[in-house]
Amino acid sequence: MKGLRAALAACACWLASAALAQERVDVPSLEQRGGAAVLLSADWFTAQGSGARPAIVMLHGCGGAFDVRGRLSARMREYAALFNTEGWHSLVLDSLTARGERELCTQKVGTRRITQAQRRLDALGALQWLAARGDVDAKRMALVGWSNGGSTVLAATNRRQREVAAAGVSPRVAVAFYPGCDAELARGHDTTAPLLLLVGASDDWTPAAPCIALAERGGPSLRSVVYPGAFHGFDGTAPLRVRREVPGGVNPGQGVTVGGDAAAREGSQREMLGHLRAHLAR
Repeated sequence: MKGLRAALAACACWLASAALAQERVDVPSLEQRGGAAVLLSADWFTAQGSGARPAIVMLHGCGGAFDVRGRLSARMREYAALFNTEGWHSLVLDSLTARGERELCTQKVGTRRITQAQRRLDALGALQWLAARGDVDAKRMALVGWSNGGSTVLAATNRRQREVAAAGVSPRVAVAFYPGCDAELARGHDTTAPLLLLVGASDDWTPAAPCIALAERGGPSLRSVVYPGAFHGFDGTAPLRVRREVPGGVNPGQGVTVGGDAAAREGSQREMLGHLRAHLAR
């Protein structure tokens, strides 16, 4: 716990002094449009240190990577900083802007204009882009995603997906915060990397039960950790509120509950870092 608090304190210092490390880059998806790759915008945060370093692909939720002012969201900046303090490069991938969307949350599941099939190709393209960089250790890359981006982590690590099985590069390790697990549970998940699912027991948007069942069927490389009383977005700091504009969830038409939970936030970040450290060490 002390180690996590020290890392978060270092992360806060980094945010205050080293926003200079942020660079906007273009990353090709594996999705083709008009015979050319869809080119995605991304924010690249370089870790300090010599030689090729591990790298994390960060996959945003249905609300996108940016806040209402058009800046990279606080969650994305916080985690990029946290990863940088570990000596890992961070790449925040934007799957929406290049496709003319700002958010997917208010679009009904099944009719969303950007699909998990597309986001899976985005994640695989980002891994290829990272692997080609001289400052990245291609054998030590990770996927970390939140909500819709957590579902993307599952889709991009399931070798039952044709593109995943055919991919030239794979992550060494993966983490999904409160993903939707129903589709993967129905399909079956044969993971390409040790996968950690971090879920809230009270989540009424992407419920915990399918993720727990998925982990139980997934063998030793697939693990879930459930936080009692925690809702969707538990690793944030915002107070709990009901989003009535969201059409999905456990109780359609009644909205979904989102907001931070201090114990779940600290516990999940500790679990995440332990999982990543174990697999990204040389």
